[in-house]
Parts: sequence; structure tokens; C-alpha cells
Amino acid sequence: MRPVTATCDLDRAVIAGLTPFDPVPSLGHECVAEIVELGPDVPGLAVVPWHVSCGSCENRRDGAPSRCAAVPRHAMFGLPLGGDWGGLFADLVRVPWAAANLVRVPAGVDPGAVASASDNLVDAYRSVLLGQRRLPGAPVLVFGGTSIGLWACAFAGALGGERVVYVDGDKRRRRIAAGHPKGLSSALRATAPGGYCHSVGIYFADTRVPTGPMYLNAVTLTTGPPDVTPHLADVLALVSAGTVDPMPVFSDRCTFDALPEVLRDVPEKPLVTRSPS
Repeated sequence: MRPVTATCDLDRAVIAGLTPFDPVPSLGHECVAEIVELGPDVPGLAVVPWHVSCGSCENRRDGAPSRCAAVPRHAMFGLPLGGDWGGLFADLVRVPWAAANLVRVPAGVDPGAVASASDNLVDAYRSVLLGQRRLPGAPVLVFGGTSIGLWACAFAGALGGERVVYVDGDKRRRRIAAGHPKGLSSALRATAPGGYCHSVGIYFADTRVPTGPMYLNAVTLTTGPPDVTPHLADVLALVSAGTVDPMPVFSDRCTFDALPEVLRDVPEKPLVTRSPS
């Protein structure tokens, strides 16, 4: 496959030295890619999920492809935590079990708009999905700081949240979401009794949580990487219908040729493009 668009929040953190991971030459685990060699049944542009999955094991059938039993734990593109599967900032990418994992981009959808559907865009969707399924129409509080928070606001409205409150110290992000209490603890204390708090942040050090108030208020906390494939069709449908527009969240635009220089400056959320062949 030839990546057409690629971007990821975690790549930025790795390059900036904000994670325990050493910079690796094969970064990137978000992209839409042009299929250049495969069987005849999967032509065109497709979203490449960040996780590597066989598509047929029990975990995959249960909707958890990120925990595929046929590959090493944490098998993914862009970080060699579960083997070296390459990165999506590349000229060509081999996608194992492609027929079970690739999801075609709907006709008429700008591939740039769904560049992050491999990870961050779906992460935002599922971060509000559970709460809205259990408490339809419940108001949503989003503690921002990344692109995921901004997209969570859009999906909260699309899924029926009666009110969406966005908290962020950054003026640019506040304008897109349209005194910042920090941290997971603040979010948990602000969660309504019986409510749900989902953390999309990756905490590399031990983090305190207010277990006493959580217990008394019956607050449910969830976290973890997104299982992308089960949600992709719904996310792409919302983008295709114009209900959710991911494009305003991208902070910078560049071409693949300029990518090394752009990444050295560690932009907030770059969109990296090239024309399909």
C-alpha cells in the first residue's frame, strides 16, 4: 500500500522525547493508503488501522482486534513494541491480513479528512460512545489538550449529547471546540454521579485518582487504546454525511517530501499528503 495521508499525536510525543520510547526510523500509525498490490477485491483508498490483527481469532471476533491472539502483544505500526511491522510514514507499507482489516474510504470523502481514522478519530468517537449508549442524551464534559478532545466534542454532539462543555487552556483549540483544571483527577471529580469518564491520555508514570469520590459517586473510569476496526464504518459514515468535519483540527499541512523537516519542528497535528498515483 502507498500511504496518501498520515498523521498521529503519539508520533509527535515520541519525537519530542516525551515518552519512554526511543525515536525509531519507522514512525507513523495513522493513514489512508492507496492499494497498489493485492487481490482484485480491494481496490482504491482504504483506512489502515494502527493495530495488526489476524481478523479471525476470538479476540478479533469479540471486537478487540488490538488484542489479537495471533500476533505478539502490542503489535502495531509505528512502534516496535510487538515486533517490527514498519511505520506508516513510508513510501510503501505491507499490511498483513489486509482483507480483514482495511476499510474502504467512502466515495466523495477527502482522504485527508479521515487520515486519523486509523487511531485518533476513532478514539474520540468511542470515548463518548459508551456513556451515550448507557445514558442517552447525557451532557458531556471534555478536558482537551489533544486532537482527540476536539473530535470528541464533535462526536458527542453527533451522538446526541444535550450539552458539550470543553475545557482547555489553548485558545486555538477552544475556538475549534467552541483557568484550565488539569489532570485525570479533576476530570473524575467533575464526572456526574453514575457517570462515565474515559481517559485517552497515555500516562507513563503512576497517576493518582480519587478512588473515594469515585466509589461514593459510582463513577466508571475506562482507558486503553482504541479497537478501530469495529467502529470504522460508523465513523466514516458520520464524516461522509457531513455530520462531523475532522479538517479544522489539523494544525499544519505538508507534503511527504517535506515531512522530515516538518516533524523536526514537532507541530501539533500535521496533515501529511500526496496525490494518489
